[in-house]
Amino acid sequence: MEYLKKASVRPADEVAERGRRVAEIIQAIRARGDSALVEYNGRFDGNSRTALRVTREEIDAAYAQMTQEELDDLRRAADHIRKFALAQKGCLTELDGFSNVPGSVLGHRVIPVSSCGCYVPGGSYPLFSTALMLIIPAKAAGVARIAACAPAVKGTASIHYKTLAAMDIAGADEIYVAGGAQAIAALAYGTEQIPAVDVIVGPGNQYVAEAKRQCYGQVGIDFFAGPSEVLAIADGCADPRILAADMLAQSEHDRLAKGILVTTSRPLGQAVLQAVQEQLSTLETAEIARASWDAYGEVILAGSLEEAADIANDCAPEHLEVIVQDESILPKLVNFGSLFIGQETGEVFGDYASGTNHTLPTVRAARYTGGVWVGTFLKVCTFQRYQPAAMREIAPLVSRMAHGEGLAAHARAAEIRMELL
Repeated sequence: MEYLKKASVRPADEVAERGRRVAEIIQAIRARGDSALVEYNGRFDGNSRTALRVTREEIDAAYAQMTQEELDDLRRAADHIRKFALAQKGCLTELDGFSNVPGSVLGHRVIPVSSCGCYVPGGSYPLFSTALMLIIPAKAAGVARIAACAPAVKGTASIHYKTLAAMDIAGADEIYVAGGAQAIAALAYGTEQIPAVDVIVGPGNQYVAEAKRQCYGQVGIDFFAGPSEVLAIADGCADPRILAADMLAQSEHDRLAKGILVTTSRPLGQAVLQAVQEQLSTLETAEIARASWDAYGEVILAGSLEEAADIANDCAPEHLEVIVQDESILPKLVNFGSLFIGQETGEVFGDYASGTNHTLPTVRAARYTGGVWVGTFLKVCTFQRYQPAAMREIAPLVSRMAHGEGLAAHARAAEIRMELL
C-alpha cells in the first residue's frame, strides 16, 4: 500500500468543551422547555418565532414558491424511496406457530414505534432530500406520529420552503421550526409545544450529533454520525473524470468531509489527482470542496484488489463505490453504509432518488450498523404461550437452571405452576 495523497489527521475539535455546552443546552430545555428552546433558536439561528409548529398556511405558501418541475421531482424521488422502503418492510415478516416443546407456541411481532423525530439539518444548503429519506421510511413502517424539525433559514422565522414542501410530501404529521442541539433535546424530553418522541433520526453538525449521543437512552437514535465520506475502489478501467467528480461531490458537504480513492493503477490515481484540480477550477462550491479535499482527500495505491477490499473493510466507509472489471471482490466487502457497483452507478443517485437511504453510518460505524431504513422504526418483539403439558415438560428444566444460579424465587415461579396448574 502506498499513499499518492495522504489525509491530514482530523482535529480533536474541543470535544470535551462541546460536550459540556451540549449538556447545558439539554439541561436548559429539560428545566425551562419552550422558553429555552426559543432563546437558543434566536441565539443560534436568528429565529425569533415563539409558535414553533408550522401551520398549514405556511406549508401551502412553501408549495406556492416551488416550480411544477421541482414538485414533480420531489414526488418522483419520494415514490422511489417509498417503494423501496415498503419492499424492505415486506422482508420483515411476523413469526407465529414455532414450537420447541409440544403444546408451546413461540413467535414474534413486528411493531412500529409509536413516535419518531426526524431532524433535517439546514446548514449551508436546504437539504430537502434528507426530509424524504427520514420521514418516508418511518411512514412506511407505520409510525403513528412523525414529528419533523429543521432550523430556520438564518435570520428568519421559517424553514427553507423546499425543505418544508419535502417534509409535507414525505408525510410528516407535525413540523417544527427548531434546530441544533436544542431541537434534539426538545424531541427527547418534550416541551410545552413539542411532545417527546421514542426515536430520533437524522444527520446534523457536531452539536446535533453530540446531543443525540447524550440523549440516547432517553430516546432511541439511529447512530452517532460524523462528517460525510466516500471510498471508491477502482482499477485501470475507471474514468478518472468520473472518480474526481465523485470525490468532489462528497468534499463539498463541509470542510471535514472525506473522499478516498483506493486503486490498483498508479496512472489512474495520478489522473484522478489532476482531474480533481481541473474540476475545482470551475466548481461553484470550490471553496469548501477544495478545503476538504486538500485536508482529507486520499489516493491510495493498493497492490491488488484483495488488498483494496481489506482497506475498504478497515475504513468501513459511509459510501463505497466499486468500479472494477473483476467484481469477484464484491462478496469480500462487508463494511459499508451503502454500496454502489459499476461506473454507471453514481453515489449521488443514492443521495437523492434511487430509493435507498442516504442517512448512513460514518466514522467506521458501518462495522456494526447499516443506515436508516424502514427497520429503524420497527421493533421485533417476541411472544410465547404454553399449554399445561408443555409447561410440565419445561418447568423442571427452568427450576434446575434457576437453582443453579442461586435464584430461588425464579425456581419457585416455575415449581408453583406444576403444583397448582
